[in-house]
Amino acid sequence: MTFGSPILLVTLVVVPLAVLLYLLAQRQRQRYAVRYTNVDVLASVAGGRDWRRLVPPVLFLLAVASLCIAAARPRVHALVPSDRATIVLVLDVSGSMQANDVKPTRLAAAQQAVHLFLDRVPKRVKIGLVLFAGVPEEATPPTTDHKLVEQAVDDADVFQGGFGGTAIGDALAEAVKVGLASAGVTGERGLTVHRRVAAPGPASTLVTILFLSDGHQNRGVLQPLAGAAIAKRAGIPVFTVALGTLGGRITNFNFGGGAFNGGVFGGGPGLRQALAPDPRTLHAIAAETGGEFFSAKSAGSVQDAYRKLGSSLGRVPGRREVTVVFAIGAAGLLLVALVLGALWAPRLP
Repeated sequence: MTFGSPILLVTLVVVPLAVLLYLLAQRQRQRYAVRYTNVDVLASVAGGRDWRRLVPPVLFLLAVASLCIAAARPRVHALVPSDRATIVLVLDVSGSMQANDVKPTRLAAAQQAVHLFLDRVPKRVKIGLVLFAGVPEEATPPTTDHKLVEQAVDDADVFQGGFGGTAIGDALAEAVKVGLASAGVTGERGLTVHRRVAAPGPASTLVTILFLSDGHQNRGVLQPLAGAAIAKRAGIPVFTVALGTLGGRITNFNFGGGAFNGGVFGGGPGLRQALAPDPRTLHAIAAETGGEFFSAKSAGSVQDAYRKLGSSLGRVPGRREVTVVFAIGAAGLLLVALVLGALWAPRLP
């Protein structure tokens, strides 16, 4: 703990001074004899209450000490919101996200989780959104208008590239590009897909990617770990969420025919196709970039993951002032001291 005005801690000297004055007063009182005609009544009033007599003044001294500490403006080490932080949300909207092994569907569960995330993330953190299937697309640039991002998330199911496969590597590269632009970093910085460009150092530790997918890569130019390497060179951690179960299926899906998640199928209602997520690849992406991996097999688990990340991302190590905490604690101690003093005060019959 540190203090904004440490010199004011000298006010704490009033606590030991008060204790010393109390002890001196007690010694002074013992010099005089107390006369009372009815000793039994005196014993009933004063006897057996020594510890109760001490509780209110002790609480009062603790309240004074808490106020003295509050005056010095105490600060604790904590994660504090950063005005320069950017979080790029990457959401898989391929056809497999319509599977209903995660209720009501994978996509609907992911949308609900993103809303929980936006409720918890600091309001002044910039949030961007990248949607992807066979190709990635920037749905909203990083902005502090989180309502705009929420609207784009709700409209994700009408994304035009929704039935074109899963391009994880390309989506990562697009998210890095969006994040670097928000951080004010210009140039290629390793974003070119055909040749590698060495970056002189991390672009910004205040840019984070939160990536959700439910399938294996089957489209795109970049392989997933190649996209992860781009994020690593840019100094951007990627937090990944693998959504779905091994038994995921799409039911009553009517599509005209074509390639879907690596499998060729014909049209017609009642189509059922097993769709498994790729946790191994997403775990490798998180490990490569210094992020964290989450496996979500239910709507509750994906919401828990996004809720946890919403309380931690967009923040940097810093100091938070807790003056109010000490002031409220002092007020509470004073109130308790007054109540106990009134309840336990000795009364003559």
